[in-house]
Amino acid sequence: MNHSDLLAKAPSLAAGMAAAEHNPDTQLPQTRHRAALVASWHIAPGSTVLELGCGQGDMTAVLAEAVGPKGRVVAVDVAAPSYGAPVTLGESAARLAAGPLGPRIDFRFATDVLDPSVDFPESTFDHVVFAHCSWYFTSLGHLRDTLARVRPWARRLWFTEWDLTPTSDDQLAHLLAVLIQGQIEAAGSHGQGNVRTPFSREGLLRLLPEAGWTADGSGPVDTEELQDGDWEIAACLDLVGIDERLAALPEPMRQLVLSQADVLRAIAKPRGNRALAAYSVTAR
Repeated sequence: MNHSDLLAKAPSLAAGMAAAEHNPDTQLPQTRHRAALVASWHIAPGSTVLELGCGQGDMTAVLAEAVGPKGRVVAVDVAAPSYGAPVTLGESAARLAAGPLGPRIDFRFATDVLDPSVDFPESTFDHVVFAHCSWYFTSLGHLRDTLARVRPWARRLWFTEWDLTPTSDDQLAHLLAVLIQGQIEAAGSHGQGNVRTPFSREGLLRLLPEAGWTADGSGPVDTEELQDGDWEIAACLDLVGIDERLAALPEPMRQLVLSQADVLRAIAKPRGNRALAAYSVTAR
C-alpha cells in the first residue's frame, strides 16, 4: 500500500477507534501520524507483524490495514486490559476486534515477551514494530533485553520514538517535561506515567548492536499535528504536585525537580505547545 492510499484511509481508521467517541479531533492526528509512518516502512500486504507496546491500538489499526486480509498483526502489551483512561486497552481492543480489521489482529495483553513462556519459532514475523512505546521501559537494559529477545522472531525492525533534540525553542517545554519525568524515575520514585526512561536517538543506535540488530536507516518524523507536548507538560506538572512522589527523592534531586518545574511553568503555554519531533530507525 502506498503512502497516499494509507493516509486516505486514516479518517475511517480513526473513526473506528473507541477513543474517537471521546475526542475525534484528537484521534485523527494520531492515526494520520501512524499512517504516514507505516506507509514509509513499505509493509507489504500479507505480512506478519509483531507489535510491542500496542497500547490502545493506534498503531495496531494502521498495521492491520497495511497487511490486508491475508496478513496478521500480533499486538502485545505488558499492561492489563483494564489499564488506560478514558478508554481502557481492553475496551479499545474489543472495538477493533468487532470491526473489519478484527480477524487480522491478535491482541495479547498482560504479556511480557521476556517471560520464557512467551515464544515464537524463528522468523515467525516479517516485521517487529516499536512505536512510541520505548520510553515506557523501566531501563535501557530492559529495552535491550527485549530487543534481543525478539531478534530471532522477526526479519526487520521498525522503531520510532520522540527525539530529545529540539529543533526550535517552542519545543523546549515538551523537552523539559520529559526530562523532569525521567529524572524522577531515575532517582527511584517510580510511577505509571508515559515517560520512565527517556533516551536519545543516538542512545538507541548504540543499543541496537548489543541486542543483535544492525541499523540500516534513520530519519526524522514530522509531529506537527500531535498534541503530545501538551499532554506531557500537564502530566509532568501533575506529577510534581504529588507530595509522596517527591518525598521519595533525595533532597538535592527534589529541589532540582522543583526548580525545573518552576521553569516549565514559566515557558509552557496554557495549550498548543509544540511537540518534539520524532525519529524512525530501521534495522535488520
